[in-house]
Amino acid sequence: MGAARAIGLLLGMAADGALGDPRRAHPVAAFGRFAGVVELRLYRDNRMAGAGFTALLAGAAVLLGASAQRLGRRGPVLEATTTAVATWAVLGGTSLANEGIAMGRALDTGDLAAARERLPNLCGRDPSALDNRGLARAAVESVAENTSDAVVAPLLWGAVAGIPGLLGYRAVNTLDAMIGHRSQRYRRFGWAAARLDDLANLVPSRLAALVTAACAPVVGGSAAESWRAFRRDAAAHPSPNAGQVEAAFAGALEVRLGGRTVYPYGVEDRPVLGVGRMPDAGHVTRAVELSRVVGAVTGALSAMIGLFFGRRFGARRR
Repeated sequence: MGAARAIGLLLGMAADGALGDPRRAHPVAAFGRFAGVVELRLYRDNRMAGAGFTALLAGAAVLLGASAQRLGRRGPVLEATTTAVATWAVLGGTSLANEGIAMGRALDTGDLAAARERLPNLCGRDPSALDNRGLARAAVESVAENTSDAVVAPLLWGAVAGIPGLLGYRAVNTLDAMIGHRSQRYRRFGWAAARLDDLANLVPSRLAALVTAACAPVVGGSAAESWRAFRRDAAAHPSPNAGQVEAAFAGALEVRLGGRTVYPYGVEDRPVLGVGRMPDAGHVTRAVELSRVVGAVTGALSAMIGLFFGRRFGARRR
């Protein structure tokens, strides 16, 4: 069982690298549409309604994952295959890299209109008033955060909890993206989704930061600066998780992140992460390279963790 889980995670990563996201009928997009329909029926402007909505959708994803995992236990090949398909469905590393590369190219050529048009594919900030440096900063921060959210966290949850972990984590993270922000509509209704996402990412975000520091020299960055920024600056970030990996990326690339951040629902003044100058187009490209290396290393670590947890769980069942 452990070997099948480990092989499935690696095959799913390979599929994401070779194929990217499914072009049609993406499972995560389908889940988001379904969640939107359910929200129309269950929305109330209070925390209890939001907690019920979050529990219903996340619980359904975990149950679906448990059913798929039970089906896979009919044989190691089937288990590896179902794990691989689930891993491919929830990973977003290749799409993240493609968007980051496109953003870096647009900034490098000075095409601010194209860069502003692409930014919503990376994050939910208002790009209309951002200049080249502001767009580059937003892109680096988004690549850093999404390296944890879209690559490290799903792999780690898949290693520890198999297919239920993969699908459950992606459901929670998707719900946070949909309703977890601080807009007037979701301030109370989205509270449970935001807190559950914080909990689900506590360990993955810190693992992502540590792997980032270790891998920084591979892209010509500084492991020492990454570690210092992670230790010194991460806790000041308003998110208990995003600041971990953003600080590590800032130190690795020897740039300064943070500052005034404009969202459609308001303005946040973020703390400064790292030291040095503001990032530019070249730093966006290097951030993508670092993200890929972090993903590859995490994949190897997750396979080893999956081997251990899969064997342990299988032994208990016997």
